[in-house]
Amino acid sequence: MVIDPKEMHFSKVHGYLLSAVVPRPIAFASTIDKDGNVNLSPFSFFNCFGANPPILVFSPARRGRDNTVKNTYENVLEVPEAVISMVNYNMVQQMSLASAEYPKGVNEFVKAGFTEVKSTLVKPPRVGESPASFECKVLQVIKTGEGGAAGNLVVCEVILMHIKDEVLGDDGKIDPFKLDAVSRMGGDWYCRAAGENLFKLPQPGNKIGIGMDNLPESIRNSKILTGNDLALLAGVEKIPDVAYLLINDQDRGALQLGEEVVHQRAQSYLKEGKVAEAWNLLLSQNKN
Repeated sequence: MVIDPKEMHFSKVHGYLLSAVVPRPIAFASTIDKDGNVNLSPFSFFNCFGANPPILVFSPARRGRDNTVKNTYENVLEVPEAVISMVNYNMVQQMSLASAEYPKGVNEFVKAGFTEVKSTLVKPPRVGESPASFECKVLQVIKTGEGGAAGNLVVCEVILMHIKDEVLGDDGKIDPFKLDAVSRMGGDWYCRAAGENLFKLPQPGNKIGIGMDNLPESIRNSKILTGNDLALLAGVEKIPDVAYLLINDQDRGALQLGEEVVHQRAQSYLKEGKVAEAWNLLLSQNKN
């Protein structure tokens, strides 16, 4: 499928975009108007875009059905402050309730049953139930268009952070298992970042891998090894020397049965994170 956004109604473009660009973290933005009325709205058009200074951006897009703007957008123009409060699984139903289109002046904290906690440096309150909240000053509001569903990027600088102790690990860092974050998918679908859905992926840091282009051709063109498998092999800084002493009885059996079995055996090593053992087996097969 090839789509030219200019040749498709924006509502369909919206659907494809939001179903493909996933998962998107969800945050509450609490704002206040010039008369002191508080508004609370969840946004999945949201993310972190810098740490020095710390920058968060969210987008209260124009409504698609009637091209009107949201109360949040009007509020940040009147009072350029916001508190960004993260949403976790314990509050997803309240988050959904707060997303309803209540009239201007209605306090969604009250409607959704959240606790207003007075902020330290800004006027809007923060969500007491949120695991992490960020008091922000609004640096800029960028309109990306005038039509329905056009974005309004609210660029915020974090000036104070509030993180609950209960989501911290022993190392003082946020523990993703304790955070239990949720994210938005397309349509009515959401995702929970918990349990077996979480996995570690060590970053290269200063290590420069050899790259897939330097893998031996028989490995690079494997019918068994996936792109992820090959990337693990290509992440070493140099192709290791073969150490035949590491070959065990199962590896010897695989070597006798040919390349496909060797690659299957190497793949099982890679799934266990045993990159050296996989390399040793694959290179031993090439030596035979």
